[in-house]
Amino acid sequence: MSAAPPPAFHPHNAARHPKPRHVSTIASLHWLQDGWKNFLGAPAVWLAISTIFFLMLFILGLVPVLGWAVVLLGFPVMVAGMVLGCHAQHQGQSLRIEHLFAGLRTHAGNLALVGVFYLLGGLLAGLISVMVSGGALLTGYILGLLHGLGLTVISAVLLGSVIFTVLWVLLITALWFAAPLVVLRATPPLDAMKLSLQACFNNFGAFAFLGILIYVLIWVAMIPAGLGVLVLIPVLAGTVYASYRDVFPTEG
Repeated sequence: MSAAPPPAFHPHNAARHPKPRHVSTIASLHWLQDGWKNFLGAPAVWLAISTIFFLMLFILGLVPVLGWAVVLLGFPVMVAGMVLGCHAQHQGQSLRIEHLFAGLRTHAGNLALVGVFYLLGGLLAGLISVMVSGGALLTGYILGLLHGLGLTVISAVLLGSVIFTVLWVLLITALWFAAPLVVLRATPPLDAMKLSLQACFNNFGAFAFLGILIYVLIWVAMIPAGLGVLVLIPVLAGTVYASYRDVFPTEG
């Protein structure tokens, strides 16, 4: 009996696991510039989208525990919707408010799994930071540093906060490209998060600089009674899409 022929190659299968390319540090400025251009392409629709997005997060945040769990689970779905809106603009199509929920119609299951990983990652980061700070506090107590207990508590809290921040940054890097890869390349969720981590670390300079710029923009957006956030949300969505196109240039 002759051996079975190898499975046929399909270019879309290769596109599901693309290799991220290296970009310059200054690329982050171009991503933000493209995000701003995306917003200017349909400002009224983007403001409507960001208002709905913000209100949904605010209302869900009022629900104890469960609300924030739903936010973390649904966040990748809404990000994917905004990415699809940016993609539509890039292809010369009209942006619509319904794009915010387009992720529910495109790879909803995989996007939900990204949300599950996001939720579990956040819980794990919190648990590890609590364990580290608690361990530091207990160590100080055992060593007989009771006279400096106040300082020990502060040090333990600071240590826990640093650990949580580092783990949360890692989680954000795993999420940055996850939604675009899932909806635009049909990449499996866990693979998408791994690729996102790889891409961000391969371009550490660009993403470190981008993080600083976003931090500054958040504070600037808060100045006019927080209304600038409604502009910043679509600009960041466009930034995510622009960075995706730059780091993963061949679209599936």
